[in-house]
Amino acid sequence: MGVVNNGIRRRARLLRQALRPPQRLSAPDRSKIMEAAQAPRPPKRTQTVDYNVPIMPRQVESPVFVIASVRSGSTLLRMLLNSHSRIRAPHELHLRTVNVKLAAGFSEESMLESGLDEVELEHVLWDRILHLELLRSGKEIVVDKTPGNVFVWERLHYAWPKAKFLFLLRHPEGVVSSLENRETNTATRSALEANALKYFKPLEAARRALDGLTLRYEELTAEPERVTQEICAYLGVEWEPGMIEYGEHDHGRFVPNLGDRSDTIKSGRIQAARASRNTGTLSPELAGYATAWGYR
Repeated sequence: MGVVNNGIRRRARLLRQALRPPQRLSAPDRSKIMEAAQAPRPPKRTQTVDYNVPIMPRQVESPVFVIASVRSGSTLLRMLLNSHSRIRAPHELHLRTVNVKLAAGFSEESMLESGLDEVELEHVLWDRILHLELLRSGKEIVVDKTPGNVFVWERLHYAWPKAKFLFLLRHPEGVVSSLENRETNTATRSALEANALKYFKPLEAARRALDGLTLRYEELTAEPERVTQEICAYLGVEWEPGMIEYGEHDHGRFVPNLGDRSDTIKSGRIQAARASRNTGTLSPELAGYATAWGYR
């Protein structure tokens, strides 16, 4: 009985501590915290897939991943898809940076004994996040449009062998011009091109290696009914005219770093793609992708 009472008193003490108002830090304490926060961190360990670790059963067997560069119209695409009664296309989920860390020793050995490592545990966690989107929305198909998907397309394909892929292209000059026109842009033209090319290379590699549906932003804005009909056919659902009127549907808040927040996208209306400048004087690298994507 004494042990039980001690346990109750301890929980009560912890509860009182949790309910106390936060104490103000002294200047020396605050300084120590700032120094610790600014100290260089150890490099993040590169994770590789261990093909000896089995793939666990997935709650979402066939998610849909948009493979696209930044500034390619992926937010518009997600708004149109999310306007379908059976498709959930949330804000960018950034799954590749949702990580699991196993402490060396007991945790690592325990999970390996259960047929799991950090990478497969992350896949299980990512799968659960996708499943939660479906549960909350009451829909059947989930689409993730995070531009960072281009950097982990091989892993996504491995984790979900039945996944479907939408490759969204935009004229390379259109991507660079869109980066250039951002209010916060201070980068040089060469730096913007380098940033775009960082996405173009894995995007093209994924498009060549995977089965999927290739879309062009310019066609999506010019012929939204035709293009969304093609997407619905690929995903195995009937097309719904209400998809085009995406402004009539609730898509959640516009949050920084989770998709486009421009007045254009907030208008709720599909607007024509901005004409690209300098298309005749592209750098060799951009010209190569423009040719490969059928723009030249």
